[in-house]
Amino acid sequence: MSLLLRDGLLLDVTTGAYTEADLRCAGGRIVETGRRLSAPDGTRVLDLAGAHVVPGLIDAHVHVTALTADLGAIGSMAPSYVAAHSARIMSGMLDRGFTTVRDASGADFGLAAAQAEGLIRGPRLLFGGKGLSQTGGHADFRGPGEHLHDDHPCCAGLGRVADGVDAVRTAARDELRKGAHHIKVMASGGVASPTDRIDSTQYSMDELRAAVEEAEAANRYVAAHAYTARAVNRALEAGIRSVEHGNLIDDGSVELFLRHDAFLVPTLVTYWALKEEGRAFGLPEASVRKVDEVLGAGLAALERAARGGVRLVYGTDLLGGMHRHQNHEFRLRCEVQQPIDVLRSATTVAAELAGMAGEIGTLDVGAHADLLVLDGDPLGDAGVLAGPEHIRHVVQAGAIA
Repeated sequence: MSLLLRDGLLLDVTTGAYTEADLRCAGGRIVETGRRLSAPDGTRVLDLAGAHVVPGLIDAHVHVTALTADLGAIGSMAPSYVAAHSARIMSGMLDRGFTTVRDASGADFGLAAAQAEGLIRGPRLLFGGKGLSQTGGHADFRGPGEHLHDDHPCCAGLGRVADGVDAVRTAARDELRKGAHHIKVMASGGVASPTDRIDSTQYSMDELRAAVEEAEAANRYVAAHAYTARAVNRALEAGIRSVEHGNLIDDGSVELFLRHDAFLVPTLVTYWALKEEGRAFGLPEASVRKVDEVLGAGLAALERAARGGVRLVYGTDLLGGMHRHQNHEFRLRCEVQQPIDVLRSATTVAAELAGMAGEIGTLDVGAHADLLVLDGDPLGDAGVLAGPEHIRHVVQAGAIA
């Protein structure tokens, strides 16, 4: 199949400049750009009449299996039921312009294969399997009166408990065995977990380093859930490549990000959504009370990191019925960043984190033909990407989705 987009304004995200040109896709890739391209027989031609064209978006922190904000409940649901919800969630993400997503725990090789084979509609899925947590950590969803823990690999759920260096190595190797694109560790307390504190650190340095060693041995990397500067800094010192959230970082954290060439994935919109709608979509009351601890600090942390030159990646971390707010992260970030920088976080920088630079997040020849046709200029108006209604066409693998 061949698709020719004629007369568009093609954005080079790296330079921030538009070029008036045609773009042709074939075999799922961008094969040429330029003026007055010819259309081979059988090519579908789409006249854009000067519409703006940007690469398909990348959300680097999603949970496609999170059909409810009560994350502890997912482990007791039938995997088939969770998969059906995941297909619906992923389809909505594609409609919002996200052609690639990085799942930050919960998704598995089955969902990734189903998407790749066209069995379900949705973005390319880079999955990490189940996140690794210490007992009483952010992926241990037992209440204080519960004692049994079912870590059966066929159960749905976002995490698995592994205590001690040897157990962490085994768990990391097991997720890598199942094809994980990255390993996720819980390095601090969190909102959704019932028995930990936001300001706690989790996992010893030896345990964190064990996960990093196993990932690096498989040419993969580790992403760490962490909020406070203390937790973030420990993770960075252990060799973590990607810190998720980081709402309470300090200037020392910024220095460590730069020294270790690591990435920060803020997720501002999830706290905004949890504050507004968390109860309605199943967030337990104990977790609702935790939201305020991180809500106000997120924007300040983003500004601190951006000012310091940290590589920032787009992430949303939305749960349940709140997935529909996925694009609102653009509007929130534009309070302290320029639109081009936010767009880079959702394209070129996210692609670099994922190890797919030049493959996604770009309109360069040879890249996957994932792109958006917009009815306005996203560099002049942050609302263009913050509102999915401005997306005229989503093209995925060279076909209109």
